[in-house]
Amino acid sequence: MSYLAIAVTLLIAFLLARPAGLYMAKVFDYEATGLDRWFGWIEKPLYKIGGIRQENQTWKQYAIALVLSNTVMILLVYLIFRLQGVLPLNPSGIQSMEPTLAFNTAISFMTNTNLQHYSGESGLSYLSQMIAIVFMMFAAPASALAGAIAFIRGLSGKPLGNFFADMIRCITRILLPISFVLALVFVAMGVPQTLHGTAMATTLEGAAQEIARGPVASFLSIKELGNNGGGFFGVNSAHPFENPSGLSNFIQIILMLLLPASLPFTYGKMVGNKKQGRVLFVSMIVMLIVLLSTSLASENAGNPVINAMGVQHNQGSMEGKEVRFGVAESALYSVVTTASETGAVNTMHDSLTPLGGLVTLGNMMLNTVFGGVGAGFINVLMYAMIAVFLSGLMVGRTPEFLGKKIEGKEMKLIAVTLIINPLLILLPTALALYAHPDTISNPGYHGLSQALYEYTSAAANNGSGFEGLGDANPFWNISTGIVMFLGRYFSVITMLAVAGSLASKKSVPETAGTFRTDNALFGTVFIGAVLIVGALTFFPAVALGPIAEYLTLKP
Repeated sequence: MSYLAIAVTLLIAFLLARPAGLYMAKVFDYEATGLDRWFGWIEKPLYKIGGIRQENQTWKQYAIALVLSNTVMILLVYLIFRLQGVLPLNPSGIQSMEPTLAFNTAISFMTNTNLQHYSGESGLSYLSQMIAIVFMMFAAPASALAGAIAFIRGLSGKPLGNFFADMIRCITRILLPISFVLALVFVAMGVPQTLHGTAMATTLEGAAQEIARGPVASFLSIKELGNNGGGFFGVNSAHPFENPSGLSNFIQIILMLLLPASLPFTYGKMVGNKKQGRVLFVSMIVMLIVLLSTSLASENAGNPVINAMGVQHNQGSMEGKEVRFGVAESALYSVVTTASETGAVNTMHDSLTPLGGLVTLGNMMLNTVFGGVGAGFINVLMYAMIAVFLSGLMVGRTPEFLGKKIEGKEMKLIAVTLIINPLLILLPTALALYAHPDTISNPGYHGLSQALYEYTSAAANNGSGFEGLGDANPFWNISTGIVMFLGRYFSVITMLAVAGSLASKKSVPETAGTFRTDNALFGTVFIGAVLIVGALTFFPAVALGPIAEYLTLKP
């Protein structure tokens, strides 16, 4: 029955992807459409107040606008975190954040990572949750999606557009309407939405109990839709106030997949080649299903156990899982949240089996199994160009992508982008293992996996973690903050440069020798490029972590 529920969940998510993708293509079409009647009255005053003329920007102007505006937002919310102890809407009297923690949290939420080195309900006031956190939960995915749309425009030879106009359109026409409706749905399911302070209750044993609450429903809807993932409560979506039922769990999975799964169809429509979008969509589904099947098999089998009679038997691993959802739904959630780079959790990833943990790590290291809103799809297109380039080398022909030649300049930028990701993960992991082994709670292979997971999550802007790591200190706050910032903006800048370079080139006529990128052969080559170029980069690290742990558990 659980497998049927998983199949239905994924089927619905994938059926929603095409109409949602075509809608997004319409949203980012600068031509007049029927949508202007519904949203123009909101957008025009914002353009006027912000002095936005909607003129097209070069790739440098677009990148500077994205990075600088996001940096200013980081500084503003940093100040809110530092001053929350004396600001209003703080009925629980929560103190201001420590400087390095405020630094980490501000970068974390502005980069769509939502890595939390604090416990949700005890770390932030209501003002910080609403004015800082929820604000960034809209601004961060809108910035990333705007960057992806600009990249797609550049690939198709069109002007890149205007960052500020794209960001506003994303918020007003996509994120805000959907999250508003879903917030009401979550309220109807019993998710709290209140500004009252902590509730006091008396248990059946007569003990006093404090029950945290707050404006959770509005937080939850954009948390999942925007692939944000941070928890209002410390245990995230394992908390009954954030995930009260199987139906809410189902809706959260749909929301996490909705925008990332829709982008291939947006891409196909905007570049005028719908088949190519479908090929990428199917390729990502294949990778997701393989990874999900691995996780389900591992979590359902559990770790090998030797009973008193010396006989080995396996049993499903319920360690660290919410009993309301069980093994299968927990495994599905762990795969979807890392495939979509959301980072929300309804189970503790630290307690996953070695192979289950390996799947979540692999999703983040590849960042192409759908990936997060915008930034993940830029990675997908990067690997598509790598696949075209490798295919061109094998047949001795200059590679072409969407009618544009991929030459040395573009490949140098792509190579630098490929290198920076493992550097941001592996070097800090080695430093942490050498300088701060005392913060790692598990010995041996699993301890390595803990540190590796933390920096992988930070670099991939995911935010989930192998909890148990002693990361609430200045070293982890500063190091992961730097990794999150560079992991977010470095690749966006370099890939916008690639888009700008391709946009300036003349189109090359398609010939009989052109390598087609809209058929099953290309889908196979694309998956191969992801696995060979992406997965092998991290193989030595995962061999020393989850793979070694798995082998040591075998009798």
